[in-house]
Amino acid sequence: MLSKRRLWIAAALVVAAFPAQAETIQVTIEKLVFSPVEVNAKVGDTIEWINKDVFVHTATVKGGWEVMIPAKKSASMVVEKAGPVEYYCRFHPNMKGRLTVSP
Repeated sequence: MLSKRRLWIAAALVVAAFPAQAETIQVTIEKLVFSPVEVNAKVGDTIEWINKDVFVHTATVKGGWEVMIPAKKSASMVVEKAGPVEYYCRFHPNMKGRLTVSP
């Protein structure tokens, strides 16, 4: 019979062998607003913007990435770097969001 300690070690090895799965986090765009405005994610997660408006939007980071989000469609990207990110719509600069990414 395995001791409790060996069971704990075996359980820890199983957990380490199967890392947490990446998530898809949805941000809705409606009436010129990102919702939720603030999102927490982990490196490897996918952010999906769902545009319910009748015109094109972007999720743009100054000096960084940009995601084009067509009207009545969605677009996504995989988060590759940890840290806080402020983004906005290039066509509607008052639309702002914040993404906090942990390792």
